[in-house]
Amino acid sequence: MSETQQPTFGIEKIYVKDLSLEVPGGPQTFMQGEQPQLEVQITQQSQRVNELLFEVTLVITVSAKRGDKTLFLVEASQAGVFQIRNVPDADLAPVLGIVCPNVLFPYARETVSDVVSRAGFPPVLLAPVNFEALYQQRAAEASSAQPSGPRIEIAH
Repeated sequence: MSETQQPTFGIEKIYVKDLSLEVPGGPQTFMQGEQPQLEVQITQQSQRVNELLFEVTLVITVSAKRGDKTLFLVEASQAGVFQIRNVPDADLAPVLGIVCPNVLFPYARETVSDVVSRAGFPPVLLAPVNFEALYQQRAAEASSAQPSGPRIEIAH
């Protein structure tokens, strides 16, 4: 195989595509010492930008609640533009669904932690995510014809 036929993978750009923070309770939120309940949701999307470039986006939503009151809600969309060449179509989905999210997750984790701490709360340190296992789970669900949503929920 000549060098031009070798599969290649490159990171062109990693960026925060969208970021939002809500602290609906204002100062009263900080007056209570009780530990909040965290809920983390992760979704991922990918799209072809052109013949060689793909954009992959991880959307991480973290909400902290105490009882029925929301203390904070963060939604961070961490995106990357990846150059992928000479990868067979059959192998493209795992690259977009496993490799790219593995590259993006540490950046998304840092973004979420930073924005939560800037809001006056202790930083949220997201646990590592096994994107390969999630990809295989979605593939197994799709092959068994069970409907599966694009949402991955992780409860803390």
